[in-house]
Amino acid sequence: MSQTERLYRIKSLLDAGRCLSKPFLLRELEVSPATLKRDLAHIRNRMNAPLVYDRDLGGWKLDKAAVMVGTQFELPGLWLTAEEIHALLTMQHLLANLDAGGLLGPHIEPLMRRLGKLLGAGTRATEEVARRIRVETVGARKIHLPHFQAVGSALLLRQRLLIEYHGRGRDEPGEREVSPQRLIHYRDNWYLDSWCHVRKALRSFSVDAIQRVQVVGKTAIDVPEAELDAVLGSGYGIFSGKEVQWATLRFTPERARWVADETWHSKQEGRFDESGRYVLRLPYADPRELIMDILRHLPEVEVLEPLELAESVRQKVAMAARQLAS
Repeated sequence: MSQTERLYRIKSLLDAGRCLSKPFLLRELEVSPATLKRDLAHIRNRMNAPLVYDRDLGGWKLDKAAVMVGTQFELPGLWLTAEEIHALLTMQHLLANLDAGGLLGPHIEPLMRRLGKLLGAGTRATEEVARRIRVETVGARKIHLPHFQAVGSALLLRQRLLIEYHGRGRDEPGEREVSPQRLIHYRDNWYLDSWCHVRKALRSFSVDAIQRVQVVGKTAIDVPEAELDAVLGSGYGIFSGKEVQWATLRFTPERARWVADETWHSKQEGRFDESGRYVLRLPYADPRELIMDILRHLPEVEVLEPLELAESVRQKVAMAARQLAS
């Protein structure tokens, strides 16, 4: 019987309200007195179990007073090996490095301390993960999202919101009443897909540009998922629109090895031609973000179609050349 199995068995017997004597546990678990001592110490010290020894009954039991006030000493229904705990600690470390808005850390940190304690190394387990595993982000945005929790709560509770939003396009604030539909994490930022009751249309709002949030005493309307995808998710990037076009890009054989493994859009189509170049087709509704990504791959990419997209890329290149020459 493994230690995990023994701990689970002891926990089950304790949950049944039994007082467990030493002879009974030695027979039940088929272990030595030294192993039993270590198992009981693990339950008490690492799992925070309110385990006490009753001299009158001659055995161990749970302190009912501690249990009554809600002492929790396990992940309910979940027993983890050391490898699984290390995997969770590693996952938390990765999330912390990618969580630019600091949204998850305060909620996950208590769980991580518990997991580290279960390993028996205290905070050393989490410190070792942080020392051994590094996440380097390049060009990541530093964002501040003071209204994220209010927005998320209204989204899940299906409440309308009155938001003050500072749009980057016009560089001016405006007030909108919206029915939140879903939150999207995209390129280090969060976006709120909503039905805008002012514009009578679907809109996507950058959460870091929301300056004030007020819950409106009205139930949010629900927009079908298919309509959300058709309007806000059909084109390339975060810019939306119903008028979707298809772009065809061709990458050199050297760049093709990298691009072929990338997902630019969920509906993209890619193939290698006879010369080893990679041809990528993908939909877009607004060319701005697509043009920025094409420019990142120059001069190893060319726009085959549509012609207006190719011309927009050429204009951007010419503008950059003039600025460099001046």
